Amino acid sequence: MKKPIFLLLLLFILVITGCSNSSSSANSKEAKIKVGIRSSDLRTWEFIKEKAKKQGLDIELVNFSSAYDPNQALAEGEIDVNAFQHVAYLDSFNQKNGTDIVPIGTTIIAPLGLYSEKYKSLKDIPNGAQIAVPNDPSNWGRALVLLQEADLITVVEGFDGNGGEDKIKSNPKNLKIVPVDSASTPRVMQDTAASIINNGVAVEAGLSLKDALIHENKTAKPYINVIAARKKDQDKVYLKKLVKVYQSKSTAAFIKKTYKGNYIPTFISLKELNAYKDTYKTK
Repeated sequence: MKKPIFLLLLLFILVITGCSNSSSSANSKEAKIKVGIRSSDLRTWEFIKEKAKKQGLDIELVNFSSAYDPNQALAEGEIDVNAFQHVAYLDSFNQKNGTDIVPIGTTIIAPLGLYSEKYKSLKDIPNGAQIAVPNDPSNWGRALVLLQEADLITVVEGFDGNGGEDKIKSNPKNLKIVPVDSASTPRVMQDTAASIINNGVAVEAGLSLKDALIHENKTAKPYINVIAARKKDQDKVYLKKLVKVYQSKSTAAFIKKTYKGNYIPTFISLKELNAYKDTYKTK
């Protein structure tokens, strides 16, 4: 009688152990998160990677060069989330590619700036001067708004935020707007009067926001950077946990200290973010 009881007990232990291992494996798999980033954000994400370990999150950082869009990798399932873009750029990518990528949390504003190697103030920029701008639609539009804030141009009524030659209503100084690849905007400073450079690209080129003749402020509504995921994944618990790790006081303090004001931590709700976008689109 003892032998059958022993065998049943052994079988029970094996089943329980197997279920436990299976559950553990599933949890381990859920906790692994591939995050697509640009090198300009590497220090922040290395900091977050260490913090996330305490929350049971195993983060793998995938650093993309400017030659490959992390949104494409996200859409194709190569990564779980990315963190490199503002919402205006994300909207443009989705519209152009028919993708369904959504913001799951806000991170920073990386102010766009107008930089020059030849001139020390806006008033010194001559008539007919060439101004380089990023050539992707959302950042081209963003550059035009910055030039308008500097009273150098005005954009058309009903401006939708996307760039283009037809988006300029008035140009009293007859400035020549030269769209170039965003990664090239620092290099073309030698050949133009000034160049509008994305903050991350500027940091990689050794430029500081204080070097800019003019730059956006922290209320640049459509240009809040986000952590983005595929829509089907947006409610996953471990991704919400990742957002919470990012949107902590210690992360904000790290960003301010590390980037010396070039990046501004901006943690707002998704509801508020969508309100910003709606306000912008109806201007």
